[in-house]
Amino acid sequence: MTSFRFLHAADLHLDSPLRGLGADAPATRIRQATRDALGNLVDLAIRERVDFVVVAGDLYDGDWPDFRTGQALVAAFARLTRAGIRVVAIRGNHDAESVLTRSLRLPDGATLLRADKPDTVDWPEFAVILHGQSFGTRDVQQNLAQSYPAPVRNRFNIGLLHTAATGRPGHASYAPCTVEQLAAHGYDYWALGHIHAREELLRDPWIVFPGNLQGRHVNEGGAKGASLVTVQHGRVAGVEHRALDAVRWERASVDCTGAVDEEAVLERARRAIGEAMDGAEGRLLALRLRLEGPCPAHPALARDPAALRQKLFAAGLEVAEADAFWLEDIRLATRPMQDISALRARDDAVGRLVRAIDALADGPEAAGPMAAGPVAAAQGYASAMLDRAAGGLRQALGPDHPAVQAAEGQLSPEMLRRARDLLLARLAQS
Repeated sequence: MTSFRFLHAADLHLDSPLRGLGADAPATRIRQATRDALGNLVDLAIRERVDFVVVAGDLYDGDWPDFRTGQALVAAFARLTRAGIRVVAIRGNHDAESVLTRSLRLPDGATLLRADKPDTVDWPEFAVILHGQSFGTRDVQQNLAQSYPAPVRNRFNIGLLHTAATGRPGHASYAPCTVEQLAAHGYDYWALGHIHAREELLRDPWIVFPGNLQGRHVNEGGAKGASLVTVQHGRVAGVEHRALDAVRWERASVDCTGAVDEEAVLERARRAIGEAMDGAEGRLLALRLRLEGPCPAHPALARDPAALRQKLFAAGLEVAEADAFWLEDIRLATRPMQDISALRARDDAVGRLVRAIDALADGPEAAGPMAAGPVAAAQGYASAMLDRAAGGLRQALGPDHPAVQAAEGQLSPEMLRRARDLLLARLAQS
């Protein structure tokens, strides 16, 4: 058998619509990121002189709003084929045949495998044969891999499959199968797609999810890209992850334990942002910061969340260029230095206040009639605090954020805890 190299990519989600971006978000660059990542894939393929590229589904995020989305993919594939690099792809659940209402012809040298049954492409010059099947509809529940043809002798057999395998959190269970089934099928490499986190399910034979090409939100953080596969004399000699994302989504925690004031917290945040910037390696960094730990600075931090966000962003600009950093969100999880357990056990008004606020998590009636005054005070103060914060933050928050829940008339246990801590801090100051 001959030796060759190829790139395994999946889940391009070209022109994926991004929702919930804050007013200060670099929206144009973030929305362009999936195209830029595809361009990076093409650049890498040409630079590394790979022989072919395989894409295991979800080339598009859904039906195109117009033909420009399809043209972007055709242009990228044409760059590859003009460089003598072939392309084989399958459709996934997002770009299934039943989903797309528009289509464009792919350039010669780029092949989209059929959806009605398993399809095969044979390249005798590489001693490579590829098997795969596109999704005809979005909700494919049958085990497609069971119908894939048997491996061809004296060929390096590659299987393209868009699947959840045995299931992964956050991903619908499409085309389910097991690792044992895939391994027993006899192929030399399984090029999987659908799961957006990179994962090597097995190394003999290689069964790989490369992850998506570009993270689309903070829950798809870290380096995203494709797998560069080297085959020597018919055996996989190496599988390397290559980062290709244009925007890097990350989370960072700032330990504020013992920070005496807001400036001390901002200094720690600068260090955390600087480390995250180094990890982004020149990409636009979209960062969610979590401030945590008991500290005397807690009352100052909790007093005005909108102002705190702007101060943290300004701190980031001291270590990053304005066009290289965006503060996606902040999560305030600091707390005052008080011993809450000791305060809860007290028999005075402070103890009754702590117990009343804690009881609110189980419903107002759990607090008891004697706590009506403290309960009302806690509710009123928490509501006022949220009203001040909501104007500057609401557009940037996700549906699970406590402030959004409060805006819908709910006070979550987390928000009640924040209100309790802030009230106690104010009492201590007075």
